[in-house]
Amino acid sequence: MRIATWNVNSIRQRLDHAVAWLKETNPDVACFQEIKCQTEAFPAQPFEELGYNVTVHGQKTFNGVAVLSKRPLEDVTHGLAGDDGDVQARFIEAVVSTATGVMRVCCIYLPNGNPPDTEKYPYKLGFMERLKAFTAERLALEEPLVLAGDFNVIPAAVDAADPAAWTGDALFLPKTRSAFRELIHLGLTDAVRASSDAERLYTFWDYQAGAWQRDNGIRIDHLLLSPQAADKLITVGIDKHVRAWEKPSDHVPVWADFAIAS
Repeated sequence: MRIATWNVNSIRQRLDHAVAWLKETNPDVACFQEIKCQTEAFPAQPFEELGYNVTVHGQKTFNGVAVLSKRPLEDVTHGLAGDDGDVQARFIEAVVSTATGVMRVCCIYLPNGNPPDTEKYPYKLGFMERLKAFTAERLALEEPLVLAGDFNVIPAAVDAADPAAWTGDALFLPKTRSAFRELIHLGLTDAVRASSDAERLYTFWDYQAGAWQRDNGIRIDHLLLSPQAADKLITVGIDKHVRAWEKPSDHVPVWADFAIAS
């Protein structure tokens, strides 16, 4: 079973890319972030024609997440518990049945948090605290779980080409990294780091200042696995070549293969 995540940075602008990538990589489950459209405006048909079931939690102009699955999506929840006043579309939870049980997948678009001296940063930290509480509850189920998405967190200096450039950024502030470590320490495994300790494993390159051309990237898109999912992990890939496509997203897909019959 292959599970993937990709911040597409507008699904309508990147529809051809999304379809081409799905045909190329063939994930069983794909989590998209920053779709930037309302739920009813999501272009589901091209994905359904590829055999995917689709669930969308959209929002006009900003944010938005979607989950595509070759198997039916069950027990779907839109929105992260813990704040009834949060109207931002950043979270979907769904269960996918497999030949040997269930796989629980969460598609996450964690807040950016910049500028840090505004209300955006406390919202980011609050979202992370809610995600930690949610994850603790789900881990108690002792089933395969994947938290997939754009976390807007640079976990460590090795995950940035130029760490010094990010010291004042909400993606790399000490409180951000500490909150991410607390999430991991619940018992999750960072799939990329479990498979490789190599440097220059990036998932985002800014559009500005020739970041892509200079490989000045950061790693902020993650697949975090419960012990039951980590035990089944086979391999992980970062589809870096997608960033070189014409008019690309500034993020690239990350995927993991599991020894689970889909």
